[in-house]
Amino acid sequence: MATFPIKRGDTAPALRFALLPETVDLSGASVVFVMDGLGRLPAHVIEATPPVVQYDWQPGDTGRPGLHRAEFEVTYSDGTIETWPNAGYLLVQIVEDLG
Repeated sequence: MATFPIKRGDTAPALRFALLPETVDLSGASVVFVMDGLGRLPAHVIEATPPVVQYDWQPGDTGRPGLHRAEFEVTYSDGTIETWPNAGYLLVQIVEDLG
């Protein structure tokens, strides 16, 4: 499982994730980012092939320090849904800041 570290209160860098296999085609797909405690949030397809998705943090998203499970849910143009990572979760480590 990949771990993405970010400090409490930060909104950068964005969380970018490359989907495997690289043969997945995201043309016409939509994507949401799901993280425990945040719910389902709009994300972006950065590249259709090879497939790369991204979530841009919003104020308040990183307010709860700790280790959080997350995933990207893709809805293809034909309405089918696939979630990444396919096994397990992305781990978002929100670290306490000093201020």
